[in-house]
Amino acid sequence: MGCLLVLLACVAGAFAATIEDCPGYTASNVVDADGTLTADLILSGDACNIYGTDLPNLTLLVEYQTEARLHVKISDAGLDVFQVQDHIVSRPSSQNVSSSDAALQFSLVESPFSFSVTRSSSREVLFNTTGSQLVFESQYVYLKNQLPQHPNVYGLGEHSDSFRLPTENYQRVLWNSESPFIPRLSNLYGSHPNYLDHRGEAGSHGVFLLNSNGMNININQTDEGEQFLEYNIIGGILDFYFLAGPSPSDVSQQYAEVVGLPAMMSYWTFGFHQCKYGYWDVNMVAEVVANYSAANIPLETMWSDIDYMDLRQVFTTDPERFPLDKMRELADTLHQRSQQYIMMLDPGIHRLDNYSTFTRGDEKGVFLKADDGSNYRGVQWAGEVVWPDWIAPETQDWWADEISRFFDPESGIDIDGAWNDMNEASNFCPDVNCDPAQQAIDGNNPPQPTNPPRNNTGRPIPGFPGDFQPDPTLARHIQLRQAASGQMKGLPGRNLFSPQYRINNHRGDLSDYTLYTNITNSDGTHQYDTHNMYGFTMITATRNALLARRPGRRPFVLTRSTFAGAGTKAAHWFGDNASTWDDYRTSIAQLLAFAAVHQMPMVGSDVCGFNGNAEEHMCARWALLGAFMPFYRNHADISAPFQEFYLWDLVAQAARKAIDARYRLLDFAYTAMYRASTTGAPVANPLFFVYPADENTFGIDTQFFYGDALLVSPVTEDDAESVTYYLPDDVFYDFWTLEPVRGTGANVTADNVTWTDIPVHIRGGTVLPLRIESANTTAELRQKNFQLIVAPGLDGKAAGSLYLDDGESLDVGDQKSDVSFVWDGATFRAAGIFGYSTDVVVENVVILGREQPVTHQGPWSLNESFEFTLS
Repeated sequence: MGCLLVLLACVAGAFAATIEDCPGYTASNVVDADGTLTADLILSGDACNIYGTDLPNLTLLVEYQTEARLHVKISDAGLDVFQVQDHIVSRPSSQNVSSSDAALQFSLVESPFSFSVTRSSSREVLFNTTGSQLVFESQYVYLKNQLPQHPNVYGLGEHSDSFRLPTENYQRVLWNSESPFIPRLSNLYGSHPNYLDHRGEAGSHGVFLLNSNGMNININQTDEGEQFLEYNIIGGILDFYFLAGPSPSDVSQQYAEVVGLPAMMSYWTFGFHQCKYGYWDVNMVAEVVANYSAANIPLETMWSDIDYMDLRQVFTTDPERFPLDKMRELADTLHQRSQQYIMMLDPGIHRLDNYSTFTRGDEKGVFLKADDGSNYRGVQWAGEVVWPDWIAPETQDWWADEISRFFDPESGIDIDGAWNDMNEASNFCPDVNCDPAQQAIDGNNPPQPTNPPRNNTGRPIPGFPGDFQPDPTLARHIQLRQAASGQMKGLPGRNLFSPQYRINNHRGDLSDYTLYTNITNSDGTHQYDTHNMYGFTMITATRNALLARRPGRRPFVLTRSTFAGAGTKAAHWFGDNASTWDDYRTSIAQLLAFAAVHQMPMVGSDVCGFNGNAEEHMCARWALLGAFMPFYRNHADISAPFQEFYLWDLVAQAARKAIDARYRLLDFAYTAMYRASTTGAPVANPLFFVYPADENTFGIDTQFFYGDALLVSPVTEDDAESVTYYLPDDVFYDFWTLEPVRGTGANVTADNVTWTDIPVHIRGGTVLPLRIESANTTAELRQKNFQLIVAPGLDGKAAGSLYLDDGESLDVGDQKSDVSFVWDGATFRAAGIFGYSTDVVVENVVILGREQPVTHQGPWSLNESFEFTLS
């Protein structure tokens, strides 16, 4: 009630000219139990009310949750300020360790209140708010942290900037937004308020702020040259998790303990995927599949963008261009060919009385509501739309029912995964003055199809049923809601459209081109506070619906919008990039941020770019690079020319080589994915994760380790046939030739790198499992035997592992094998858990590091341990 009275009272005190004029807080009633600390924080003087109303009473909670994790929470005493709902982002439990056993130590200054976090072993200060005042207002929260000189800070995604963040005049804005062409220095599709701070031999630590409100995070220097990072947040509380590391990989895994381990992906998802917005009928989709086969380029999964829908309405098909019976044939044919099919589902639901998906949802009351209790309306592809309230309890059942109806294997389209796009959420209404009905008309949404319907392409499509052929005979041959006080739903009386403190959203005001921020969710919270989690709640509902449709099988969901912990639900692609060399390069930094810092391992870019004209040489390079990223999909916009790999001879050659290597390495990647899903170990690593003491690696974001064994160093300069890359002080082996290469901690230049080549090296000290040969589909690949490549390190030893299961079960139980490989310089041993029965064997083991590779012939069963010794 105290907070409410403050908000309703007249503004007290003079308006502060700067944050430095604000009084800060004084800590009192400090209670320091061995594993926890609590205190009251009282406003120290007259309220400054610089961007809102200062809250006079706060509480501090400090928990030593594990030996490596410290929890620091500053919230309002009345518990009215919005806090991220537990059922959306669950909190880790505390083990209540003794502070004397913890790797991190918390200390505070009572007046003016500040706090610091230090590393127990070295007393190094990792986070320090001394010298600046805490500001905690109704619509503005400010906290400033001192950083060391020349810091190495990574994360705070999603962005398209360098992997190591700039340290002067740099700002990260967190406000999920549709972001065509992934602009630099801008907020993009996701919000991940965590960062990793690497300090070389002193170690790494992580900082995660669990807050979903919009914010500006500034990294800069004072006039005196002192480095800092500051949070400027338009709501919510300060809910910090400090992660001790000390290695970078430790930080990544500790972050997974907070937000959840990534979801394990099915084996087939590591195959090659093809999509385009602009495949205007089902015959074209089928023909693209057949063209890949004809070009001898393996294609695992075909995708359909919104083209398939009847006037862009989800859960419908265009009856003339994508008739349901033919769509069923398409999916069945793909499955007969051991291929997969994925279709898009956008959140905007057409507001139309004879549209059953809308009417069923309206009857259940699942849509977001305007202030007058009516359905909140906006514009998306289908025209005037309403949006599901994913927090409402009835929404999950409605969404699962719609998915079950439309994708029923017996009567609908038997998909293998779902694609959630436009879920930031994107709204074609430019601002809060929009008339959705008129905006839909003015924007021509939905557009009428421009291509006339046809029965077939006029060309034979090998491998597809008669309905797809020009001659069937030929085919045979060939209301208002408001939360009560004390419920952490958000303070009343706020300006939910235009807070005094403005975050630098690149699309404009908070509500521009998205859901209006004054909209109330079913639980009494507002989009102002939950906006950044809209996509997260959608993918949660989609994942649950797919699980209900196929119980026991791993669901595959691809999402554009993300929030902290989204890796527990879905894969992510880096959005609507451009067909440019710059975005090709940027995809590496994006991979490293998501896979190594944000715990989203199944990620990748639109290969060859989504917007614009893909040039042949760039596309060839991108086909090679994308093959070494977890998610590998070619995708282009309707306005872009076709860019399927087979359209250029050069790109086709590059793709064949790339996919051949990718598929031979698929079990290596699958094993890395298993490690990520069980321990949080990254599937892709920055060089400094592997060589944390090597300062030369700290800023590298044009190379990366795939897993921890393969160093990928692509050509990155425009139209270049040479590349200069860094080789740490270690021994490596050329992946393509198996020749040893001694790194010296220096740059190496490779000339004459053809358009079908990409430099890749095996790190010494690893054992690399490969299939003996590639295949056209992952189902066929699973029948191929293995070869093991032993790459001894400088000490002559090597180790690796291989994980095997059925590739799709959500819970494999004991039906899994986790085999460890160890080479001690003379004897090779394979041991571990052998619960997955397989006829596949290890055909041979190739041992490197001698004058010539030595091949030791098997076969050895993968159902039991084995070993051999070389003389």
